[in-house]
Amino acid sequence: MRLIFIYGMPAAGKLTVAQELKVITGFPVFHNHLAVDLLTSLFEFGSEPFVVLREQVWLAVFEQAARAGLPGLIFTFAPEATVRPGFVATAAETVEKAGGTVEFVELVCAEDEIKRRLAHPSRKKFGKLTSTTIFDELKAAGSLDALKMPEAKVRVDTNANTPARAALEIARKLGLT
Repeated sequence: MRLIFIYGMPAAGKLTVAQELKVITGFPVFHNHLAVDLLTSLFEFGSEPFVVLREQVWLAVFEQAARAGLPGLIFTFAPEATVRPGFVATAAETVEKAGGTVEFVELVCAEDEIKRRLAHPSRKKFGKLTSTTIFDELKAAGSLDALKMPEAKVRVDTNANTPARAALEIARKLGLT
């Protein structure tokens, strides 16, 4: 299985690009907010039980997808402060032990465009960050880029590309077309 690990700032377009990439590849999308939504129904975001269980859910999905023989899985991820520092390495190790590979894709976007996108109504569906004030506070505190991420195999500017074009660029650079 190829885990296409898409990461970037809030509102960089991770889910939108992932959905377009799914159209091209047929790989299912495992949006990080699926685990977030599940767990915030029980625990406060960022609490210890939330952090531990979110990581366990993510890792279990990766492992089972690889063991089930899925050809690929697209995962969206925000490297923010509530994610434990070792998670990304553990995720890669989990996939590799199950016979898969991980390919990191970074989405970048100009901050003024991110702030414009934060207000989009679709972000409320998954309880995503929608406040520019909170975004500014989190950014100033270093919470939005708290994790050191592996070097991306593909880096795409979503400010300069439509989601479909960004997905096509990812697919081409990863040999998925």
